[in-house]
Amino acid sequence: MFRRLLITVALFGALTVTTSAEDIKAGALQISAAWARATPKGAAIGGGYLKITNTGDATDRLLGGASAISDKFELHEMSMDNGVMKMRPVSGGIEIKPGETVELKPGGFHVMLVGLKEQLMQGQHFKATLMFEKAGKVDVDFTVAGIGAVNADGAAMQGSPGGMSDMPGMGGMKMK
Repeated sequence: MFRRLLITVALFGALTVTTSAEDIKAGALQISAAWARATPKGAAIGGGYLKITNTGDATDRLLGGASAISDKFELHEMSMDNGVMKMRPVSGGIEIKPGETVELKPGGFHVMLVGLKEQLMQGQHFKATLMFEKAGKVDVDFTVAGIGAVNADGAAMQGSPGGMSDMPGMGGMKMK
């Protein structure tokens, strides 16, 4: 009886974890620094960022997620190719190998909140559920930093008004 109770508690804990903007432990994964940039009024999309560390001995994969603040929660990757920015959805999820940390950050892997239902305003929080291949559903609290922020602490880019041409890796290029 006690063994069944322990198994049930362990399974429930692995399936759904809820917390605030602190480090989250979900199975072998540690999730930290979940944040998003504030958006201009009327913006239809927003970006979310976080760190995921795999402390286990098996690969896991971030498959996607959901949030009540947007119609879609997509995983994207931004890269530069011969001076041209390319941003596209990630197919198959984002792999997190044992002992590795994957950082979703401006200029690389990130969450795209598509069809925002409200403006993301600095200082606010919103909840989202991440979906992992092995760790299952994990509820995360995102903190909204300023429009020009480059990290969870809200540090802004030097002289940045928050435009895409000022994003890390953009080399100051202007978007058309």
